[in-house]
Amino acid sequence: MNRQALKLCLFFGLLSTLAGPARGDAPAWMHNLVNAPLPAHDEKADAVVLYEEEVITVLSQDKVRHTVRAAYKILRPDGTHHGIVGASINPSRKILGMRGWCIPAQGKDYEVKEKDAVEVSIPKISGSDLISDVREKMIQIPDSNPGNIVGYEYEVEETPFVLQEVWGFQDTDPVKESKFSLQLPAGWEYKAQWRNHAEVQPTPAGTNLWQWSLSDIKGLREEGDMPPWSGVAGYMVVNFYPPGGAAADRTFHDWPGMGIWYTSLTRGRRDATPEIKQKVAALTANASTPLEKMDAIATFMQRDIRYVAISLGIGGWQPHSAADTFNHRYGDCKDKATLMSAMLKEVGIDSYYVVINTRRGAVSAGSPAQVGAFNHAILAIKLPEGVNDARLAAVGQDAKLGRLLFFDPTNTYVPLGQLAGHLQDNYGLLVAPDGGELIELPGLKTNSTGTNRKGSVKLDAAGNIQGEFVEVHHGDAAWGQREYLKTVPKEADRIKLVESELGKSLANFSISKASVQNLDQVNQPFGFTYSVTVIRYAKTAGDLLLVRPRLIGVYSSGLLENQKEPRQTPVVFEGPEKDTDNFEITMPAGYVVDDLPPPVDVDYSFASYHSKTEVAGNVLKYTRTMELKELVVPVEKLDELRKFYRIIASDERNTAVLKPGGK
Repeated sequence: MNRQALKLCLFFGLLSTLAGPARGDAPAWMHNLVNAPLPAHDEKADAVVLYEEEVITVLSQDKVRHTVRAAYKILRPDGTHHGIVGASINPSRKILGMRGWCIPAQGKDYEVKEKDAVEVSIPKISGSDLISDVREKMIQIPDSNPGNIVGYEYEVEETPFVLQEVWGFQDTDPVKESKFSLQLPAGWEYKAQWRNHAEVQPTPAGTNLWQWSLSDIKGLREEGDMPPWSGVAGYMVVNFYPPGGAAADRTFHDWPGMGIWYTSLTRGRRDATPEIKQKVAALTANASTPLEKMDAIATFMQRDIRYVAISLGIGGWQPHSAADTFNHRYGDCKDKATLMSAMLKEVGIDSYYVVINTRRGAVSAGSPAQVGAFNHAILAIKLPEGVNDARLAAVGQDAKLGRLLFFDPTNTYVPLGQLAGHLQDNYGLLVAPDGGELIELPGLKTNSTGTNRKGSVKLDAAGNIQGEFVEVHHGDAAWGQREYLKTVPKEADRIKLVESELGKSLANFSISKASVQNLDQVNQPFGFTYSVTVIRYAKTAGDLLLVRPRLIGVYSSGLLENQKEPRQTPVVFEGPEKDTDNFEITMPAGYVVDDLPPPVDVDYSFASYHSKTEVAGNVLKYTRTMELKELVVPVEKLDELRKFYRIIASDERNTAVLKPGGK
């Protein structure tokens, strides 16, 4: 989530609790901006950043102070959220001061002080009923309306768990001037690395004080199916180091070093207790092969250990011990990976942490080593010699560690051997015994995920159809629906998922009967069968019937349509996919085909689409296949993607023409 999105999610809940306006002069640094030129922006810009500055003062290995100030000019009503200012607090991080001001276009200044602030919990944290710690201290700047300037200052002091800071200088709002300063104690050193922006050298601003400065930074647009913000926005990562190798357990500047740092956090956490050993023995008592033992442990982790996604301070990186997670029967991703690793060790199988971002593109081969780059943890399981099975698709080869099976213990609906699409072809940090290694996880075959539909209907002379459909879902297409249906308590309500999908293709339809297959059997394909009646499906034109051979299913997309400005970012797909449709329409007695839609065959590097309409006796047959082969479509290929979707949309609208026989 970018900074503006976080403010928006808190904004409305705060309005009723924050203090009202007060008069008070804004500081000179803000008044100096009143007549300053605005950065380049378009008519859709909600606000512009006139000035922002962050000063990092390293007082010691255990104390770092952040001083932050910023000023915005509000241009449109949607920019008013900049009047909400917040900073997180926790046991190792405290706010020393916080103030905000508004300089109206007309009238006197407004001021709000820290005494008027409120503390709120970060909203919508899964499992917060079990763990609650991090809070946000917020102030609302009065009169944050279009035409006015709002600004703030706050100071935070924290005990860092890693000696690293990130300067994120690019967001949705254009920036006129942005500065970042680093003050180090005598003898300390630093190393800065950049992403999505050319490197800029700092200016010495005093004794052991360096300052980076940027101006006229363009704002980025939010775009559908774009890479994560860290994959497109500019930022700088700076690491700093005490003299003589002090605090080595909290410093690194590359991926191997980050792996060593993470190893120090997890040391001893995977030790198995007698209770864990006993449970492993019981789970694997009837397992005769290593794979059967792995499968038994994986099933236990997915079904019996509740996933609670809470990341607080150092707890965002350091897992609880395997014993704690086992005893409590819940944990977050790294907790579950820790317990599963301990259990696998009891049956002689080694495994390694893989920390990863759940959004492809957040980390790439050229990304600087950064604590905040990742938000998830899974396991890489070293496959024993001779373990080969067709079910084990998520396997990669490491030069040092050999064959590794990647597995996410938090995902209840993805069985051992498979991997959710968002983790495929994605970069993660493999934490090996001798340090970290940035690796690219394997991509599965396209047919590992997708939907196969079959339908057989009868068409009458009035244009109505009635028939049976069977849908079989694999991979992501299956686990996503299983996850949703598990939240639906009533069996009768589960068919609403089918109704929602049918509503994208059909009007005037009714479902007479429906059933769900293999909802709980995650190793089996998941699916629906249902009977449908559609009134006036075919359109009449005189004595002709116009019939759409594509009965259901929508693969076209308007993602790239109606864009006035050229798109700035690539399109990122969730994962590989292969979908097929096979439909048969029995024509009414006495009718024959007068015209058929043309076949479609289009194949790009990123995707392909093939469809065909044929006649066999009195049956109209429609078949098609859509395949996503590459998960990222670069900007230079977006015209091809737009054309691809338009071709599909045309095919999905095409009709066959039926006429009475003998005419």
